[in-house]
Order: sequence, then C-alpha cells, then structure tokens
Amino acid sequence: MKNKPSMSIIRGLLFTYDIENTDDLEREKIIASKDVNNEKELADLFDELTKPEFLDYTRSEQEWFIASITHFLAINDNFDAVFKSMATYFSAPVINQRKFMQVLLTCLKNYYDSPRSEN
Repeated sequence: MKNKPSMSIIRGLLFTYDIENTDDLEREKIIASKDVNNEKELADLFDELTKPEFLDYTRSEQEWFIASITHFLAINDNFDAVFKSMATYFSAPVINQRKFMQVLLTCLKNYYDSPRSEN
C-alpha cells in the first residue's frame, strides 16, 4: 500500500531545525550559522544534519518523503502548514518556502540514490 502525501511527515523530517528539539547546542550553532535563503548553504546544512537522519529511514519511508514533497510542489502548495507551525534556529526567516523545499527535495533524491542509503 502506497502512503498518501503528508505535510506532517515533512514537518517531522524538519524537526531537527525546530526549537522544540533542544538537546544539542552544537547542532543549534550549526543551524544558526547558515543562511537558509542561500541554496548552497541550505544544501550544506541538509547534508550535515538531514542526510544522516534520512538515511536511517527505510527505503519506503524515504520514498514517502520524496513523494510528499514532490506532490506538494506539483500542486503549488506554499508549505505554510510546515513553516507556520515551526519555530526554528534559523538566523533569518525562510523567504521562499517553495525554494527551500525544492533544495530539500534535490538533496533527498541525491541521498536516496547514494550507495549508503540502501536499506
């Protein structure tokens, strides 16, 4: 059975960046040091913090993340359901939420296709 696209799972994947996730001061410093409105810095941030977590998920779960983001981008969602319910360690607000998700999607696809992601 294929999972339906879900904003809540996207939100869950981004919990790493939420101030409610307060157990790692070093991680908080890394997040705050990056310009999340710069695609390269954002991709670097995802490589450092999201990639290890993403690779811990099963292939099916990884596919669900990718399919969910792809779906919501395709229907021109603005991702307010993710960003409006999350306070982050980002040093600035995310100016273009769709671009943020496009960068995330590109990164997730790269991680999915990497040899390490075989589960």
